[in-house]
Amino acid sequence: MTTTQDPQAGGPRRTDVDRAFLDNATYRSLGEQHLSPREERFEKTRRTVGLVLAPVVTVAFLLVPTTLEDTQHTLAAVLLGVIVLWITEPVPIPVGGFIGVAAIVVLGVAPADEALAPFGSSTVFTFIGAFILAQAMLKHGVAKRFAMSVLDLPGVGRSTFRVVIAFGAITALLSAFVSNTATVAMLLPTAIGILSVVAKLMQANGDVAEDFDPLRLRIGAALMLMLAYGASVGGLLTPVGSPPNLIGRGLIEEATGERISFLDWMMMAAPICALMFVALAVVILLLNRPEIRRLEGVEEYVDAERAKLGRMTLAERNTLVAFAVTVTLWIAPGVVALVAGTESSAYTTVSDRLDEGIVAILGASLLFLLPTKWADREFTLRWSDAARIDWGTVVLFGTGIIFGSLLESSGLAETIGNGASDRLGLTSVFWITAFAVVLAIVVSETTSNTASAAVVVPIIIPIAMAAGVNPFVPALAATFAASFGFMLPVSTPQNAVVYGSGAVPITKMIRTGSAFDVLGAVLIVLILPLMVGALGLGE
Repeated sequence: MTTTQDPQAGGPRRTDVDRAFLDNATYRSLGEQHLSPREERFEKTRRTVGLVLAPVVTVAFLLVPTTLEDTQHTLAAVLLGVIVLWITEPVPIPVGGFIGVAAIVVLGVAPADEALAPFGSSTVFTFIGAFILAQAMLKHGVAKRFAMSVLDLPGVGRSTFRVVIAFGAITALLSAFVSNTATVAMLLPTAIGILSVVAKLMQANGDVAEDFDPLRLRIGAALMLMLAYGASVGGLLTPVGSPPNLIGRGLIEEATGERISFLDWMMMAAPICALMFVALAVVILLLNRPEIRRLEGVEEYVDAERAKLGRMTLAERNTLVAFAVTVTLWIAPGVVALVAGTESSAYTTVSDRLDEGIVAILGASLLFLLPTKWADREFTLRWSDAARIDWGTVVLFGTGIIFGSLLESSGLAETIGNGASDRLGLTSVFWITAFAVVLAIVVSETTSNTASAAVVVPIIIPIAMAAGVNPFVPALAATFAASFGFMLPVSTPQNAVVYGSGAVPITKMIRTGSAFDVLGAVLIVLILPLMVGALGLGE
């Protein structure tokens, strides 16, 4: 935490809010955090328990006889141990992932080259490019300008609750047509800017201690979680909003011969998304209640800060150019899908070539090409600035992709799904749908939502057919639920992005995410069949 010395000898240090957000460290030791005695005791206990529990759980599961194949058995044991490390944090979360990757190679689950291959995933490069863009937006003040615009919306800036809800609504609407990861990446700097402004207001009004930690504010956790989860909810609204939607829709068409049109999908998903968003706002604001409800002096503060910012600098304009190019290329596939359809060759070509990871690093590269002072060969961003991005989160999600890939390639996910179905004796549409939702969410917690859809939907379709049930609703429910999994940073790319802000402790993500998992599952199971029936789909 960055502070400045109080001029009065012995007085508390005053937190430098801007520096705290620019130089934040996501994976901080206890000594780097400003904790109350109660919080410190809890953190020490949690981390100590995890240090002992992780190896005990792994070894115990390895020794328990199961019907799993040897490779699947070992993978399951290692994955359980890694999940314990991620939840309890006895070591930084990326290091927990490293330990798991090393274990699967040493124990013979997969050779090193095969295990490490997913680190080349497009999503990893999306993180790198997006984080570099965010660093430029924070350094040059572009994020602050965006934040001022949000806070200046009529009736929004005076209430922390309204700020969180309005920002979530903007995120959800954008995410319906832009990938969830890209949406969160482009809005993250604005979210940090808003949080910085709110933290300064609270500091100026005496609502926090002089030496407070702005990365531990509940309003920060609420805003960041709304950004991540709001994107997942909005991504369900259209077929192109999230990769699982296209995967599930294709598998359903292949199995049933029925294609869900763009309009039918939106009509079916709109009520579900609306109710999910309401549930999301309630859960986030109840479990992460902002320290203050009303923001005093917002208008005056926004006006004063805008005056300080003055006219836009060349560095800001260059950053906006790089950002605009990146966003335009991210949006392009969605626009082509609306005009030409997702089955057209134009959409296939554009979506393949404008991969979001490639677009992100192209946009980030522009920051090192657009000059701010050509005579001195100074450009918009220096590598020393880019090197400060959260590489730990990049590593963390890479390890998550590795485990997701192994779940699929080893057949462990399929074994779990088929075994659970056989034991439960599922025969009705309702119970198969409920099972599909739970399985998709559980799988999505430890791997990406895309992998969850690719793994779970092919499991559910034959289960439904074997029971004499039309697989349309269960498979569609699994597709929707694959976009859930909100408990861990590795569950979805957007979770990892906001976790990289440093403003969301893992305990808050687990508590809020598990509550929303349950509410979302209930909404899918109860409302999706009603909407499918009302539109005459799946008949």
